[in-house]
Amino acid sequence: MEFFKNTNYDFLGKKWPFIGLSLLLSAAGIISLFAKGGPRYGIDFRGGALMYVKFSGPPPVDRLRKAIGARIPVDVQEIVGSNEVIIGTEVRSDAALNAARQTMDQTLEATFGAPAGKLDLNNTGASELADRLREALQRASVAMPEHDLQVLAKNILTFRDTPPRSGLVTNLDQLSQVPGVTPAVMNVLKQETFPGQFAIRQTEIVGPKIGADLQHQAILAVLYALGGMLVYIALRFEWIYGLAAVIAVFHDTIITIGLFSIFNKEVSLTVVAALLTLVGYSMNDTIVVFDRVRENLRISRREPLEAVINRSVNQTLSRTVLTSGLTFLTALSLFLFGGQVLNGFAFCLVVGILVGTYSSVFVASPIVLFWHNFADKRRRPASVPAPVKDTARRGAAKVK
Repeated sequence: MEFFKNTNYDFLGKKWPFIGLSLLLSAAGIISLFAKGGPRYGIDFRGGALMYVKFSGPPPVDRLRKAIGARIPVDVQEIVGSNEVIIGTEVRSDAALNAARQTMDQTLEATFGAPAGKLDLNNTGASELADRLREALQRASVAMPEHDLQVLAKNILTFRDTPPRSGLVTNLDQLSQVPGVTPAVMNVLKQETFPGQFAIRQTEIVGPKIGADLQHQAILAVLYALGGMLVYIALRFEWIYGLAAVIAVFHDTIITIGLFSIFNKEVSLTVVAALLTLVGYSMNDTIVVFDRVRENLRISRREPLEAVINRSVNQTLSRTVLTSGLTFLTALSLFLFGGQVLNGFAFCLVVGILVGTYSSVFVASPIVLFWHNFADKRRRPASVPAPVKDTARRGAAKVK
């Protein structure tokens, strides 16, 4: 499928505005990184505890910040479009990790959990629920074999965790749908348990040493990817093509990370995964253009290189628009509707696809052109103009 047929746009003739834009964005990003002391790393890299909490209604973000922030420094982010929040805290030592998690658990339970003496049904496990029901059923003279009791506890928690509840029972009467919950069992449940306002969906804990190791490994992964691609392209094409492609990818990475710093977004492991994806994606775009340039150079050896590159970009334009355009729409959908968890990943893809697509044309290709023009000037003998003048004089003499 081709959207553009027989196009003849002068891409390289419009390279300077894009090169200027690249320099401006790169400079702004580097200045922002220096001013802020580097990227804003997520919990994955700096170490800490991250807790995903779902509420039965709109999350009381201010109340959360006040309650937990009075005991430990925390960052509370609301996930737009849901009743969930992300509570994060940075720690400086491995010993403080468990303490930070316990502090968050205790504060949530004391502020939004069950009343004293009752078990929070939305934040308990099967064994704890079975132990509580066993004693209560015995006091209420309700006979139930141990096996049936264990099955009952598992069925209640399975019911709680199944959509549309997804971890939150808002009313104990809902449990009447659970197999094994008789009126007598329901009375015991109402006496012993309480549906709290929140449920802890997930907890992530990363030690500072592990975070530093992950940060080091992420940087090496990006550098190794760039180095491997440089070697591959240098072997497949000329070395200048490989250098131009790697410079273009460095350009894409610097601008993307710079925009993360400018917009104060966290760099997490998912963002690094997106960056590696963009390294390959941008490199693939550049290779497609360079491959077409090589084919056209075999056919038109005497044609100026700028004209060959322009024709090659025009010939691959439909492919570029189809692949980059569709991928961009997918990434944009993730960015707009994917929620807070995927926001950094999607933002990286959106920015990277835009920057990577134009860098293949307006950064990598001009570098190859500049180098060949420079090399041609150096190879051209300095004495070439002199014979031309002599020939002109001889011709003039003959005419006389």
